[in-house]
Amino acid sequence: MSGPHSSSGELKRGLKNRHIQLIALGGAIGTGLFLGSAGVLKSAGPSMILGYAICGFIAFMIMRQLGEMIVEEPVAGSFSHFAHKYWGGFAGFLSGWNCWILYILVGMSELTAVGKYVHYWWPEIPTWVSAAAFFVLINLINLANVKVFGEAEFWFAIIKVVAIVGMIALGSYLLVSGSGGPQASVSNLWDHGGFFPHGVGGLVMAMAIIMFSFGGLEMLGFTAAEADQPRTVIPKAINQVIYRILIFYIGALVVLLSLTPWDSLLATLNASGDAYSGSPFVQVFSMLGSNTAAHILNFVVLTAALSVYNSGTYCNSRMLLGMAEQGDAPKALARIDKRGVPVRSILASAAVTLVAVLMNYFIPQHALELLMSLVVATLVINWAMISFSHLKFRQHMNRTGQMPLFKALWYPYGNYVCLAFVVFILVIMLMIPGIQVSVYAIPVWVAFMAVCYWIKNKRSAEAALAPAGAALK
Repeated sequence: MSGPHSSSGELKRGLKNRHIQLIALGGAIGTGLFLGSAGVLKSAGPSMILGYAICGFIAFMIMRQLGEMIVEEPVAGSFSHFAHKYWGGFAGFLSGWNCWILYILVGMSELTAVGKYVHYWWPEIPTWVSAAAFFVLINLINLANVKVFGEAEFWFAIIKVVAIVGMIALGSYLLVSGSGGPQASVSNLWDHGGFFPHGVGGLVMAMAIIMFSFGGLEMLGFTAAEADQPRTVIPKAINQVIYRILIFYIGALVVLLSLTPWDSLLATLNASGDAYSGSPFVQVFSMLGSNTAAHILNFVVLTAALSVYNSGTYCNSRMLLGMAEQGDAPKALARIDKRGVPVRSILASAAVTLVAVLMNYFIPQHALELLMSLVVATLVINWAMISFSHLKFRQHMNRTGQMPLFKALWYPYGNYVCLAFVVFILVIMLMIPGIQVSVYAIPVWVAFMAVCYWIKNKRSAEAALAPAGAALK
């Protein structure tokens, strides 16, 4: 990158293949699986396994659509860049700011989850204190150079991978050997009210919360400008997403729900009056009397939350940087220091994310559910804009006779499936009293963005006319 940054610094291609692979994984495994699954369990029971598989496949299709575009043009702020270039100015403006607010909300959710995990060991520590402490730590990591971020995320993700594989292996051993007790059996998946204990409707109503789990996969697109050999490593990382979903989501949930009856697990989680009081994964091993495994797993889910927040902080700063470069955010945010770090963009994002600490101070029991519903609302816009931008991108490629190096699945029908799924999620959210407010917020948010875009264009036009007016005088 050059131009505006020649007097200061520029982004460094400091992310290697191993960093990109683990960042892709970091976005896929976090609070949505380890804590959000508690709310899904209440609605869907064992059929949640099918729900995660469906949402995971839609997420994979969206990833392939985004991947096709970023392999052709590996730039910072990828979502906004493609919407701006192939769809229009307002689309780019809305896409960029919506994606930014999405990862702000994801960061807030992860910080909230961190407080709940810390409660497992030290219930006397308020959630806002834990959120504040880790907020400072993660932002300090991101204020170092991109290699420090990459290494931190690499080790965060390694811990997750090893632990989940270990959990699946331990759980499988307990099932096969009979060491898990008489209640541990694969038949738990259908014995307690059936695979669909609340009918297909129960699974359908849980799909919006399940979708929250996959809000983060697309953050891989932000690594393009700092990836070494992006056209090689990014397709590889995207293609491996589907296997990760099968292993880490489906595999882990099958083992979890086989170890103990789902209704007993739900009763334990609801005992405190808050369904999201702790991770179902930690609770299962605690119920089985394996306290060592429960403590280790609680450390892992804490690490997982920090990993997603770490990745989200990185992505937000690069999104602000990309928008500033194309004129959709204040120009001051385009500055990069000599180490290749967009310090101002990181600090601007941190200032807004700090609201999470206040939410955990004033409404600690309701913060997570509210944040998850807002994440899904912004994620719906995000996925729809990626899919539609890809349609526009491919139309451009076809007109100019170009062939993409890395093709999305089933174009254009895959795009229509993804867009229909997004509408389906919105309808579901409108039927759930606790989170329907987030759907009503979508048109308000889009209208607010339209007003901001109009003001931006008006100021740009006035700035362009000022030199001409001065010359006439």
